[in-house]
Amino acid sequence: MNLLVIGRVALALALSWVGMGPLSADWPQYLGPTRDGVSPGGAPETWPPAGPQLLWKADVGSGFSGPVTHGDFVLLHHRQGDEEVLEAFDRKSGKSRWKAAQPTSYSDDFGFDNGPRGTPAVGGDFVYTFGAEGRLTAVSWADGKPAWTVPLGREHRADKGFFGFACSPLVVSNRVVLHLGGEDGAGIVAVDGKTGRLVWRSTSDEAGYASPILANLGGQQRLVCFTRAGVKVLDPADGRLLAGFPWRSRQGASVNAATPIVGPAGILVTSSYNTGAALLRWSGTSLERVWTDEEALSAHISTPVRRDGWYFGFHGRQEQGGSVRCFEGATGKMLWDSGRTGIGSVLMAGDRLVLMLESGELIQAEASGEGWKPLCRAQVLGSGVRAAPVLDGELFVARDRNRLFAYRIPRRAQ
Repeated sequence: MNLLVIGRVALALALSWVGMGPLSADWPQYLGPTRDGVSPGGAPETWPPAGPQLLWKADVGSGFSGPVTHGDFVLLHHRQGDEEVLEAFDRKSGKSRWKAAQPTSYSDDFGFDNGPRGTPAVGGDFVYTFGAEGRLTAVSWADGKPAWTVPLGREHRADKGFFGFACSPLVVSNRVVLHLGGEDGAGIVAVDGKTGRLVWRSTSDEAGYASPILANLGGQQRLVCFTRAGVKVLDPADGRLLAGFPWRSRQGASVNAATPIVGPAGILVTSSYNTGAALLRWSGTSLERVWTDEEALSAHISTPVRRDGWYFGFHGRQEQGGSVRCFEGATGKMLWDSGRTGIGSVLMAGDRLVLMLESGELIQAEASGEGWKPLCRAQVLGSGVRAAPVLDGELFVARDRNRLFAYRIPRRAQ
């Protein structure tokens, strides 16, 4: 009788997962598969007042590093005691499958979180992590077996800045690209993904807190990097600097943290601290200013998203609250402002925005230039949410100060 009951329960669980739609699309890096906060597939369904279905939760250590997904795993880089730990959780049950640890003595100068900041990246056989002390590590994503580790920050005498090293690695072919801020031309570096050996270094820029992207500019693949000094376009093959555009906050104690977004109109960058946004056009040999506007968007921490000709993002300083804002990409004209919501992360799924607030509230809203139109909201996490979330198919994963949560958010049929 007990075996019969167990069998029925197992079958019910299996069928519930079969009916959940695409669950293995993978979210292998910061900001998702296309590194722009866009989740493939249709728009999510609205969830009930109690919120979306909780699948599992797990206790985790400190850090602002976001989760990623690959195959059967949810991967998280977090701090436990005196170690930075890359941990693989089973995506269906949340059970820990393996751990890979590196020692750390990082202590935040301002008393904030001491955990890692950069989100891991999966490429080929490995998953790459970049710790708060500037250590780049590769382990096998299948079993956590270490491949190599390189203390890039120390080797290139890079300054950890205000809040430690925070770049999320970018995997380009068999190379890993990072904003490092090192001396002797090691502002941006690329290392061999199999060995950790330095392949090239470029610029003398301080790192800031944004992460590099790979974009098609004029029919060619280029690296677009937003350092503390501004935008740099590089040849991914050798790191050769092709063009630059200065864009830095007007305050010394400031950061460039939002990653660039590339669309048909050009390259968008945005910073807080009374700086605003700029749209740049790639001419083939240079970056040309299309417009700059303080009122379009001043993003402090998170990267905006784009739908058609509209851009959506969090506007204002984190410690002063903030709002959600929409502006027209071609002109920079601000179309609407939500009023005070607080700061968080924003993702795009179909014609919907999925916003994870620092307070732990999850909001779904229309991605439209016609106004702020929230559709449903729920308190799903505790407070202090800084890490970028995952929306992989119907699997939503996010972390707060000490727990990792997985929810189901069904998608509407396309």
